Amino acid sequence: MKATHLKFCKPSLLLAAAVGICSATSVNADALSSAQKVGEKKVAEAKVSQEKIDKIVDSSQERLIKYRALLKQIEGLKAYNDQLTTQVDSQVKLIERFESSISQVALIERQMSPLVQKMATSLNDFVEIDLPFHTQERQERMVFIQESLAAADINVAEKFRQVIEAYQIENEYGRKVNTYQDIVSLNGAQQEVDVLQVGRIALVCQTKDTQTSARWNHDTKAWDVLDNATYRNAIRNGIKMAKKQASIDILTLPISAPEAAL
Repeated sequence: MKATHLKFCKPSLLLAAAVGICSATSVNADALSSAQKVGEKKVAEAKVSQEKIDKIVDSSQERLIKYRALLKQIEGLKAYNDQLTTQVDSQVKLIERFESSISQVALIERQMSPLVQKMATSLNDFVEIDLPFHTQERQERMVFIQESLAAADINVAEKFRQVIEAYQIENEYGRKVNTYQDIVSLNGAQQEVDVLQVGRIALVCQTKDTQTSARWNHDTKAWDVLDNATYRNAIRNGIKMAKKQASIDILTLPISAPEAAL
């Protein structure tokens, strides 16, 4: 039997091999660490770049939104300016018309003043020849109008208004049934009576005790005593109607026959 011989490596060779392996491992670790650091740096740089890009995009979006808002504002202002231009043109035309009217004021006043005076004179003449109801009130109104016409601090428009108002009041007298108290001359004596005015077609009166009734005679400008048996109840009922103390009904009153106009 042959003897088996075992071969052993030398310790120096084994140590060298271990050192080589360790060196290779260390080199590989350093390379990996370096690569990792480069990768991390690239990631950081990419992150910074992305943040810059995001900021640029956000800024661009914000500017775009502001731009669109400004466009709408400009469009609104343009429409508003067009509207103002139209209004200004209209006001300019209105001012031109006013200026034209103002230039005619002096002429109108010269024409209106004589007309208003003539209207007031005609109304005063009418009151004097009309039935003598509310005599004091109507005369005071005409005096007031004459004083207004003579006043220098009242313009012609106000004078015209006052005269027209007086005409309207006189017109209303002819449409109403009215009663009031007065003192008149009956049979040569002054007596307190209730006067009944029926428009401008009848003017009668009755004493407080209803014992005497009379009508106004426009020809003689005096009160004529009536047959009290005929007109007493009618006049008394008419006075109650005017005071709204009785319902409207037919009245039998003395009325002068109409005269033919010449």
